[in-house]
Amino acid sequence: MTLLDGVDAVLFDLDGVVYAGPTAVPHAVEAIRAIAQPVLYLTNNASRTDAQVASHLSELGLETTAEQVVTSPQAAMPLLARHATAGDAILVVGGDGITVELEARGYRVVRTAAEDPVAVVQGFAPHVGWKDLAEAAFALHRGIPWIATNMDWTIPQAGGIAPGNGTLVSAVHTAVGRMPEVAGKPETPIFAAAIERVGASSAIMVGDRLDTDIRGANRAGIPSVLVLTGIDQARTVLLAIPEDRPTHIIADLRELHADYPETRETFERSTGATYAEVGRAAVRRLGADVTLVRAGEGADTLRAAAHAVFTADRGASALRIDPALLG
Repeated sequence: MTLLDGVDAVLFDLDGVVYAGPTAVPHAVEAIRAIAQPVLYLTNNASRTDAQVASHLSELGLETTAEQVVTSPQAAMPLLARHATAGDAILVVGGDGITVELEARGYRVVRTAAEDPVAVVQGFAPHVGWKDLAEAAFALHRGIPWIATNMDWTIPQAGGIAPGNGTLVSAVHTAVGRMPEVAGKPETPIFAAAIERVGASSAIMVGDRLDTDIRGANRAGIPSVLVLTGIDQARTVLLAIPEDRPTHIIADLRELHADYPETRETFERSTGATYAEVGRAAVRRLGADVTLVRAGEGADTLRAAAHAVFTADRGASALRIDPALLG
């Protein structure tokens, strides 16, 4: 069986999965085009609107409508609706990704605490500076609700890895002594918004980050697929806490359409060793030692190692994992 069998919607992260900056990840476009089920793209980046993201994807060769893009500002709107109604002033720390969603719902966007906002919505935008954070702090000291689109500590930029929205939120948190409600991955509102949009009952999430995509899918009760074209690789997978462990691992998106390999587990009574095998790959677990026996093709070695580690009777930090498995 393939990972798409029995699935009625496929949710994708973007950066590291579909594209890397302005260019498509190898094989991603062709693989996504071949998916028969509804496809949705989930993004924590609040600086762009759904239409802007859809335009980027279309330029890469994936004909995409704005309705297929689920942004963290969109996921923040149901949270905001618990505290505010149309016509209320909302202080925005961020850019168009937030303001477009607020204005579409009749909220009044303000930028200073002096304009008496009833809530603060904070998301990443390159122009956010000290004055924006200070205005948020001034307003939040009054006890009004605070919603963050996401808490990603970093964000990839052309020049490298830069501070993300989580870093900016942390600055405000230091000033006001409390934390916001969060809409984006790994929190569940963004997953709920995506599933509701297409009425899915058996969705699957494909991502490259354990702490957002995979953790969020696990919290939402959705099978997760880690693709090894982005951030997280063998070391972080094998050392991951249970909350961040993926259901499946693939080398690239082509493997969504291939039969997913079976993991075979055998127990050697004479030594007490347990063997996990995927394809040609074989990994042995004996007590606290997890050792590579035989390497396999593609992601098979990591799949076997992950099975050996994830099914151990102790946490990864208490295991001695063969450096050859950690990459």
